[in-house]
Amino acid sequence: MYRDRDSSADGNEPVPGSHGHPAVGVVPGPGVRDHSAEGVEPVHRDRDFTAVGKALATPARSVFLNLLMDGTSRPAGELARAAGVAASSASEHLTVLVEAGLVTCTARGRHRYYRLADAEVAAALEALGSLTAPTPVAGYRRCREAEHLATARFCYDHLAGRLGMALADAWVGAGWLTDRDALALTAEGAAGLWSLGVDVDAAVSARRTTTRACLDWTERRPHLAGAVGAAVGQRFLQAGWVVRHRSGRGLDVTEAGHALLRERWDIRLTSGGR
Repeated sequence: MYRDRDSSADGNEPVPGSHGHPAVGVVPGPGVRDHSAEGVEPVHRDRDFTAVGKALATPARSVFLNLLMDGTSRPAGELARAAGVAASSASEHLTVLVEAGLVTCTARGRHRYYRLADAEVAAALEALGSLTAPTPVAGYRRCREAEHLATARFCYDHLAGRLGMALADAWVGAGWLTDRDALALTAEGAAGLWSLGVDVDAAVSARRTTTRACLDWTERRPHLAGAVGAAVGQRFLQAGWVVRHRSGRGLDVTEAGHALLRERWDIRLTSGGR
C-alpha cells in the first residue's frame, strides 16, 4: 500500500501537551512558570469558527462559493449575475470571502477573477455541504442543472457526483483502493492507474495528501480526493473522457468516456445513477 506522506508512523494521536502544544484548559501547578504572563502567546488547539461563519452568512456568498467549488476561476461580473446582485455589492461580498481566506483574487487587465483559495478550503466546504439543506430548485432549467451536477462534476480538482462515486466503488472492488472509508492507494491501484495514463509517481511525491476520502455532498458518501484524485481528474479531462458542460458547471461524459467506464468497470452512468 502506498503510505500517505501526511500520515504518522504509528497512527497514534499526539499526547496532549506534546510536540510543544499544551493541553487546552490545563492550569499550571505550583512552581510551574506560566510563560503567557511573560508575553509569550499560549498555543491552543481550539478553533474560532466565527470569522468563517460570518463570511458564509449571506445567500450571495453561498452562490459564489457553489460556483467556485469546481476549481474554476470566474470573473466578478459572472458571479454577480449568478447571485442576482449589483456589481458593487458583489465586490463587497467577495472582499469578505478573500479576507476570510476562502477565496483568492487575481487581476487580469481590467477584470478581477476569483477562485477558491486551495484544496483544503474546497474539502472543508464539501464536508460542510453534507450538513446543509440543498438550495431550493425552481424551474426546469435549474432542475436539469442540479441533476447534471449530481451526475458528474469536479469537486475542486477531483471527480465527484455519481461518476466519482461509481469509480471509487469500482476501484475498491478491484483492489485498487482500500476500504470505502480510507480509499488508500494499493500497489494494484498504482499499476491500474498507470495503465490509464495517470502520473501516479508525481501524485505520490506531491506535497499534499496522497489520497483522501472526500464526503460527496450530493451522494453523502466519500469519493477519491487528494493528489491521486486530482491526477485522475486531470487525466479524464486530457483524454477527453469528460468535458466541462457548456453551462460552465458540471461535466459531460463523452462517448469515449462511457465506453471506458462500461468496458473497464461495468459502469453504466446515466442521469439516474449507475
